[in-house]
Parts: sequence; structure tokens; C-alpha cells
Amino acid sequence: MVDRKFIHFTKMQGAGNDYVYIDTLGSPTSVSPDHISFPDLAKKISNRHFGVGGDGLIVIMPSANADFRMRMFNADGSEAQMCGNGTRCVAKYVHDKGFTDKTVFTLETLAGIKELHLQIEDGATREVTVDMGKAILNRGGVPAAGPEDTMMKDEPVKVDDTEFPVTAVGMGNPHGVIFVDKISDRHIFHYGPLLEIAGVWPEKANIEFIEVVSPSHIKMRVWERGSGETLACGTGACASVVAAVEKGLTEPTVRVELLGGDLSVRYDKESGHVFMTGPAEFVAEGKYYL
Repeated sequence: MVDRKFIHFTKMQGAGNDYVYIDTLGSPTSVSPDHISFPDLAKKISNRHFGVGGDGLIVIMPSANADFRMRMFNADGSEAQMCGNGTRCVAKYVHDKGFTDKTVFTLETLAGIKELHLQIEDGATREVTVDMGKAILNRGGVPAAGPEDTMMKDEPVKVDDTEFPVTAVGMGNPHGVIFVDKISDRHIFHYGPLLEIAGVWPEKANIEFIEVVSPSHIKMRVWERGSGETLACGTGACASVVAAVEKGLTEPTVRVELLGGDLSVRYDKESGHVFMTGPAEFVAEGKYYL
């Protein structure tokens, strides 16, 4: 294992959603977790001025139940159940760095085991499709306040001086999806933080603001709990498509236009599963001094 004075890191991004990645898989550059507090490391290494910079930290680990395991920490040190863009980057990391030669494998997350399908070009991973599992529509599973076995669809939630019609969708983490005519900075930076901690969410929530461009195209901006606005959110894109389909606004397969790029999301309403396809790219590698 490496000297405790520093750890090796890799920075990756998927549609602009950037995280710092470390692995504990036992290679010469792997990290020993024995003396590391991942929440503390996430806060420090994610800082864009005093650290490497990113939306958070993702730790790639061995798994007893799947091919690999990931833990994901937001920039504020809080641990999240799932990160859609992060799963794609983990897939590229373990394949392109030689930890597996599989092009279909499983990944353990706090939101369950996900199946990943890699599209390989010239020996490198170009895109990844993730079976994100079943969308959760009942309030008890999201979770959201109210009768546990009902869906929260266009429910009015008032923050500050404005009432928003919110649709709740769980994708392993809670999402509040709001459809607007035109997304503004005020939506994101003023109302986003207030809606994140609104009383309707027992565990806070990611907040998505959506413009429907056409039945096959939506625009999305997101305020992520624990991180603020990010350029992309994979679980948020999935939640937004589910909400749009459930409201009859779009077709089952939708291009989701994010600040950092596009994702393709397909909602199979019959099975409840959501499939997300998008890019994953290496950005940088180096040593982070502890």
C-alpha cells in the first residue's frame, strides 16, 4: 500500500459531474482505508481552491456481493446512496485500468446492486449504460412526507414567497422534480437550497428544475443535496424522465440536456426500471498530500 503521507487519486467526469476517485482494490497505487476518514477526506479533497476539486469523493472497493463496490461522499462529507454519473466512471476506471476485462458487470451501492454495460472502442470505455433499478414512486420509499403508499405528484410545496408543484421520485436517493416554463438562476440558487431542506423531505432531497422541449427532449438543472448546483446528476436525470413520463409529458426514451452534456434515459414503465446511457472520461491523476 502507499505511504500514508499521500494517496493516489484519479479525477473523472461524466457529463461534467466531476468526482475524485480512489480505490482500495489492492494494486500498488491503491489506498489503504485503515487510517482515512472518508467524510473528512471528501470535504478536503473536493475543495476547488485548497484540494483537487470536485463534486465529491468516490471510493472503489471490493465487494462480497457484486463484482465491485462504490461509496460516494458529497463535497460536504455526507454519504449518498447513489450517483449515476459516478457509476459510469467507476465502470471505466475498473475496466480501463485492468481490474476487470468484463464488459458487463455488477456494482454494489447503498441503493442496491446495479448492472453496468460498457461500450468499448479501441480498447477503452466510451459509454456506459447503467440499469439504475426501479424508480420509487411511493412516498414511503422516496422518502417524502404523506401517506406512505401514495405518489407525490405535483404537490404544492411553499418556500419563501413561492409555491412549487413537486413530484417526488426515488432513485436510491430522494428527488423533487419541478417543471417550469423557463429555468432561471433564481430557481437554482435561491429556491434550490430552500427546497432541499423543505419539511416534506425527511432526508433532504435533490431538486431538479425541468423544461420540456419536446416529447423526446428535456432540459434540466439540479441543486444536489450536500453539493449545490452540479453540471449533471445521473439519478436526477432518471428521476426527471420518470416524472415526465408519469405526467404524460414525454416519451419513455428522452434526451436529457444538462449543463455538462447530454444523457439518454429510458424508463421502462412496465418493469419500473430506468436505464441511463452516457459518457465517462478521465481528467487527471496524481498524489494528494494528506
